[in-house]
Amino acid sequence: MTTIHPVILSGGSGTRLWPLSRAALPKQLLPLASDRSLLQDTVGRLADMPEMAPPLMVCNVEHRFMIAEQMRQIGTQPRAIVLEPVGRNTAPAIAVAALMLSRDDPDALMLVLPADHLIGDVAAFHDAIRTAAQAAQNGHLATFGIVAATPETGYGYIRRGAPLADTAGAHEVAAFVEKPDLATAQQYVDSGDYFWNSGMFLFRASDFLKELQALRPDILAASRASLEAAKPDLDFVRLDPAEFEACPSESVDYAVMEHTRRAAMVPADMEWNDIGAWSALWEVAEKDEAGNAARGDVMLENAQNNFIRAESRMVAMLGVSDLVVVETADVVLVANKDQVQDVKKLVDRLKAEKRCEHLVHKQVYRPWGWYEGIDEGERFQVKRIMVKPGEKLSLQMHHHRAEHWIVVSGTARVTRDEHVELLTENQSTYIPLGTTHRLENPGKIDLHMIEVQSGSYLGEDDIVRFEDIYKRS
Repeated sequence: MTTIHPVILSGGSGTRLWPLSRAALPKQLLPLASDRSLLQDTVGRLADMPEMAPPLMVCNVEHRFMIAEQMRQIGTQPRAIVLEPVGRNTAPAIAVAALMLSRDDPDALMLVLPADHLIGDVAAFHDAIRTAAQAAQNGHLATFGIVAATPETGYGYIRRGAPLADTAGAHEVAAFVEKPDLATAQQYVDSGDYFWNSGMFLFRASDFLKELQALRPDILAASRASLEAAKPDLDFVRLDPAEFEACPSESVDYAVMEHTRRAAMVPADMEWNDIGAWSALWEVAEKDEAGNAARGDVMLENAQNNFIRAESRMVAMLGVSDLVVVETADVVLVANKDQVQDVKKLVDRLKAEKRCEHLVHKQVYRPWGWYEGIDEGERFQVKRIMVKPGEKLSLQMHHHRAEHWIVVSGTARVTRDEHVELLTENQSTYIPLGTTHRLENPGKIDLHMIEVQSGSYLGEDDIVRFEDIYKRS
């Protein structure tokens, strides 16, 4: 049995699923279609394939602790978690993974998967992987073409060529086609020769690197340089920032697949969805008899074909149809289902106006737990803080604010300069401005606290770290 090495690409930001998906917590880390995140489902659907090795993950450096924690939750120990200092699209990410795998086995089979897709028919997915693996062993660069059931204008297409002589069930690629207009997409579907481009691939590391060397040696050289200068960071591999930033930003389709003569396509009918917009989630979600897909505290009356997600309070809808309503603690999105592809325009406006709602939720995750803003005003801010058992914040100091901590539940070990004390439920302490301090949870249960900040500046960047077990600067 030939080993297959999953390479999970988790660098996207998922702006079309705003306001739930944000830069600090993108869609692949969210439980959108099940009780597990899309990333966890991506890894989990490979668990029943004995030929699968532990996954190699390539992700945004800011998401590293959340990804490590989500893998721990499902009992997966990745081969490596590679940290990209900046996004450079899929070709450099795959190149780095191929270079890492080829250190042990130049002909290692790589299964490249985005972290944020849904697949309903897992058995069909496994069958397609095994067909693609056979094609890859025969020297092809295999991609997965999804049977096009509807004329989608948001996907690129692959035109099927002749069957491969050396691999049953796989075909040559006649052409990669850009996203079409509706009439052209309908012609593609009617012909039966066009398949949705899934963005999933399977090939030998050596074959991919040879094609990249021939077609885009600049990408390969920059990727190799960033890996050779990489540094270990706890359980992560941190690519060299300067070398990786110098790498051209290019998709693997444009860099390799559209130009190589080795491309092959495995047709697959596996209930695939890339969750590119809220309407896509409505399509795959369980619905009531009126066509409404609701999650959270939702009340509906005379409402049809709506998608509703309530995160923090009740959402009531009366006499409306074909809407998407997504409620979070700080934002409510209301849109027509046929307009949700334009959610990215709202995110672009938030960026242009230098607002923060596209970056973080009110509850912000940290490697030690999370904090959530409760109230703020002139010279004060109130937060809820949760610290996981055994975790600790950095030893730090603030130039512009003092803090008052109140323990709600659990046990806190508090360091203030040279003084260390234990606090339990309903006890509190005061951290004067300029005091070196640290908060730890030495207990077996989560520590919950209220923090009241006061001072002339309350931004998160007013932190001077002297020591940090997570090696943050």
